[in-house]
Amino acid sequence: MKLPYNPNNKNSIIEFAKGLKGKSLRQVCDAELIKNDKKGKGYFGQILEEFYFGYKPNSVSEPDFPIAKLELKSSPLKKLKNDEYRSKERLVLNIINYVNVVNQNFENSDFLKKNASILLVFYLHQTDSDALDYLIKIVDEWIFPSTDLEIIKQDWELITKKIAEGKAHELSEGDTFYLGACTKGANALSVREQPFSKIPAKQRAYSFKQGYVNHIIASIANEGTEVYGKLIPSIEVAKKQTIEEIVISKFKPFYGKTEDEIIKLLRIEMNEKAKSFHANLTKAILGIQLDKEIEEFEKAEIIVKTVRLKENNLPREDISFPTFKYEEIVNEDWDESDFKNILEHKFLFVFFQFENEKLVLKRVKFWNMPYDDIQKAKEVWDKAKEVVSKGQIVKEIKKNKSGKNTRSTNFPNKKFNRISHVRPHAKNALDTFPLPVKDRFTNQKEYTKHCFWLNSSYVKYEIYLK
Repeated sequence: MKLPYNPNNKNSIIEFAKGLKGKSLRQVCDAELIKNDKKGKGYFGQILEEFYFGYKPNSVSEPDFPIAKLELKSSPLKKLKNDEYRSKERLVLNIINYVNVVNQNFENSDFLKKNASILLVFYLHQTDSDALDYLIKIVDEWIFPSTDLEIIKQDWELITKKIAEGKAHELSEGDTFYLGACTKGANALSVREQPFSKIPAKQRAYSFKQGYVNHIIASIANEGTEVYGKLIPSIEVAKKQTIEEIVISKFKPFYGKTEDEIIKLLRIEMNEKAKSFHANLTKAILGIQLDKEIEEFEKAEIIVKTVRLKENNLPREDISFPTFKYEEIVNEDWDESDFKNILEHKFLFVFFQFENEKLVLKRVKFWNMPYDDIQKAKEVWDKAKEVVSKGQIVKEIKKNKSGKNTRSTNFPNKKFNRISHVRPHAKNALDTFPLPVKDRFTNQKEYTKHCFWLNSSYVKYEIYLK
């Protein structure tokens, strides 16, 4: 069959691909030829490859258009309230071959051969629509800017080093900045052999983190990039220092200084009572304008947490995460859960300590949760899911000293687990989410919002003091 483009010519392929923009696959493909047995994840991409570009989907290590050295990738978008588009998920790339990758360097790696030049097709995902009717919004080629490529190289080398140490089973997306190693398989039993350990490792693929995909979208659409300030001004700097080294080097001169002293040294004015004070202080220390976001943090989805320590190094408070919806957690699998996703992020902890009633900057630390601790935190998630799905949230109701009713729950508390626990995170008891199953004790169909928390003792001993 003669193709309507030259598969050996990059410009011809891209030009043909741009005919997709503003249309759906139903409009550009012969819908009569498409069998409806390819539902599920990846359905859109399979139809795009087979019925628009005219080649059979495959999983070879070469790019989809090998002579043109061009890889084809499709990915869903979501539309925000302000009509801007954002990535719905990470962009999954090729499967990591644990056996082969340890014998490669970045320049001759399967990853770079396959993904050096990517033809991206972004479509608007609509829950109630057939994938054939998704509207295609963005079509363009993506070649890595040199600074990004250097950071991606460092990420690739870290992933490879972990595999070479026999720790492929301990890989986590929190290990790296832009390029992740995400789980990829039909279920938790999708595993592969690794070369330097007998422990089976979950099948994983290289992926671009959702924040990095958002940066790609903004760059291609040529919008929104002015809201960012850069930590790394050039490829030369990226080759000399990692993101982590740059951030720590900027904070170190302020170690041992109070908040007031830091503000004076930076020669800036800040409202110390504002909710955004510590976020803005971090930006100021890093040399980023206060009205801009930190580009590298946004791309890497780094979660910044400011922690105030008591004199005994114990944080004054446990660390909260976003509230979870009861109706969602009961339908989640652990590997796709919001809680696991958060725990697999990279964090930047900024530690202040009270000294004579003033907060003094002690240190900053990049951290991601170790594999074994993520497995331990899963016990908290499992218990929370069980409690909600069985309608067994409330354990008892007692009157306190002031005569008010107080409820105790079956959610896992601090004694249940050394890492995490579940407790309320709401404006008041009436700030609720609906329940999938009525609570047996109270007969209520909704319950006060709760979230997962990191235990303060865990933060002290496993993050601050390590």
